[in-house]
Amino acid sequence: MAAEAQPPAAVEFMNHLPRDDRLRRTVRLVALLNLAYFGVEFAVAVSIGSVSLFADSIDFLEDASVNGLVLAALAWSAPRRAVVGMTLAGALLVPGIATLWTAWEKLMAPAPPDAAALMLTGAGALAINLSCALMLARFRRHAGSLTRAAFLSARNDAIANVAIIAAGLATHLTMSAWPDLIVGLGIAALNVDAAREVWQAARAEHRAAVG
Repeated sequence: MAAEAQPPAAVEFMNHLPRDDRLRRTVRLVALLNLAYFGVEFAVAVSIGSVSLFADSIDFLEDASVNGLVLAALAWSAPRRAVVGMTLAGALLVPGIATLWTAWEKLMAPAPPDAAALMLTGAGALAINLSCALMLARFRRHAGSLTRAAFLSARNDAIANVAIIAAGLATHLTMSAWPDLIVGLGIAALNVDAAREVWQAARAEHRAAVG
């Protein structure tokens, strides 16, 4: 009978770490991945004039900031974590505001972005965000609204990336700027909904902590 496959050494090491230590390592990795792909996506967005990629790149930067704050706040008390959670709810609105401004500028001079670059960059973003969402899913209830904010950001970004890939295909077929614009505005709406969820979770956590 064949011996059972052993887990990779890194996975085994992570599984034996105290849960808070594993969470910190995960959040640190997620923050670095988001920061790195922000640079890639922002450069492509500016190069091809894509609203959806611009919105998503700002989202990557926001996610890196969110995870950095989560990492810093993990050692804090529950009431302080809840206050940071409410602050992060506001941070989730930043990409939406930036997207609306960029979309308005695009409407003034509509031109379709390069479809192939749009799809390829969206696929890379999807791979990063799915990896981050899977890593954070194990911890999304571990530190209340903080890790919930990080998980929701990664999850929403993965959904947005599928839409970006679809927008690239639609742009290729129609040679219109509208698919990119519509997806960019949809990403803004996702961030508003995530901000609402995080705010509600943080308020409930704060009431429970001080009550």
